Amino acid sequence: MMEVILLDKIENLGNLGDKVKVRSGYARNYLVPTGKAKFATAANIAEFEARRAELEQASADALTAANARKDKLDGIAISITAKSGGEGKLFGSVGTIDIAEAVTAQGVEIERREVRLPEGAIRQAGEYDIDVHLHSDVNATIKLVVVAEE
Repeated sequence: MMEVILLDKIENLGNLGDKVKVRSGYARNYLVPTGKAKFATAANIAEFEARRAELEQASADALTAANARKDKLDGIAISITAKSGGEGKLFGSVGTIDIAEAVTAQGVEIERREVRLPEGAIRQAGEYDIDVHLHSDVNATIKLVVVAEE
């Protein structure tokens, strides 16, 4: 275990400025290289305190941007046509890439990593509510209609 200072809000871990104990591999391989945390040394703590206002402002800006994107996304309805066999069962599946591309084609940019499919790819024609995770505090919901094409 090692102590790090969080430079960003991280789900299931803590808020900006929190000092948390995490496994060393998580810190070394993910948190520090992606700039989400720094090792909790005296020098890093002092540097963090000096930059705290700047980091909090950046975090607030990210939240504002995510809320603006949520307003654009909420209520968007997209339709994807997919080849299917009998009874609406798709030959392939509709995954995060397909959904992200369809939403982007409607004029709102989203990345595939933001699309949440907890049950996995969609393999059946029908209507679905899809969650889009824009920020640790902001989720939007879009309507997806998968149309079967025989």
